[in-house]
Amino acid sequence: MRVPTIERGEHLGDRVLYKVVRVVSGHPMPDVVRTLRFRAAQFGTPFNDMIQEVMRGPSAWSVGERELFAAYVSKKNECEF
Repeated sequence: MRVPTIERGEHLGDRVLYKVVRVVSGHPMPDVVRTLRFRAAQFGTPFNDMIQEVMRGPSAWSVGERELFAAYVSKKNECEF
């Protein structure tokens, strides 16, 4: 299920950005970007900060290993990103 506000963009600036990206690249803005831009102050920015800490912070695994794990899980979940 897609939330229409996330799909089309919450603000005019988002809608314009999504259209420009589609025209320039020939592809829609990735869903993960749309989700992070939705209510960015309440969700997108804090969530992105947490993901950056998980993916780039101290760990026994290298950044490359963590990226590979994320890509594998995305593939298993049939997710494009």
